[in-house]
Amino acid sequence: MHSVVEKVTNRIIERSKAHRQRYLQRVAEAKGDGVFRNKLPCSNLAHDLAGCVGTCRSKLLDDTIPNIGIISAYNDMVSAHQPYGKYPEIIKASVAKAGGNAQFAGGVPAMCDGVTQGEPGMDMSLVSRDVIAMSTVIGLSHNVFDGAILLGVCDKILPGLLMGGLQFGHLPMILIPAGPMTSGIANKDKIRSGRPLPRVRSVTMNCSPRRSRPITAPEPAHSTERQIPTSLWLKCLVCIYRVAPLSTLELNYVMPSPDQRRSRSHH
Repeated sequence: MHSVVEKVTNRIIERSKAHRQRYLQRVAEAKGDGVFRNKLPCSNLAHDLAGCVGTCRSKLLDDTIPNIGIISAYNDMVSAHQPYGKYPEIIKASVAKAGGNAQFAGGVPAMCDGVTQGEPGMDMSLVSRDVIAMSTVIGLSHNVFDGAILLGVCDKILPGLLMGGLQFGHLPMILIPAGPMTSGIANKDKIRSGRPLPRVRSVTMNCSPRRSRPITAPEPAHSTERQIPTSLWLKCLVCIYRVAPLSTLELNYVMPSPDQRRSRSHH
């Protein structure tokens, strides 16, 4: 390790020691001595049972069956989060098959800088991270869960989910990103009428709102089904590495083909 990096690391460790100790103490107190939902007053637990369908009710009354909370950043506006619409039902079925139970605990917002840039909504970009963290905490605050699955990706949503999720550090959690995407059109095709793509983008950005059909070269460049550009995916991985200690699975990510994406989205 470089001497400067080592010095900074040790300084951070020393400076955060008291805060970390308090955090670990809170985690230990929250962990308690087993499943917490059986300690809830009957009237409290009854509200959770009221929304149950199928075998959910009997499973929640069984202390030996884990209950997994799902927090999702699904919306139809952001390509990176659109796939999550189908995830909760898939997760519920998979958890049930493994002998557990899963409940949708809550949704968090996910905004796209690409949609809002240059518009007033862009002012909400960084603020949204704290809103996501708080929404995650609120979703898990019912204390009926033995673990959680966080569905989200991108450079504000993922940190927000982690910030909120770490307030429940006594629970095991899995963060599931939707994954990177390939470009909609190849670089060699990113030319229109002999003009390089930067020129095409420039003309598109300066296009009058009244024009019925602006130049469309940038559109297919982002038209692959769902997910997130690889550059932002790598940013998210860096974010994960900086929040330690976290376990990461499948670090050697294999880029799925469009056909594989379609197949997965239909299952």
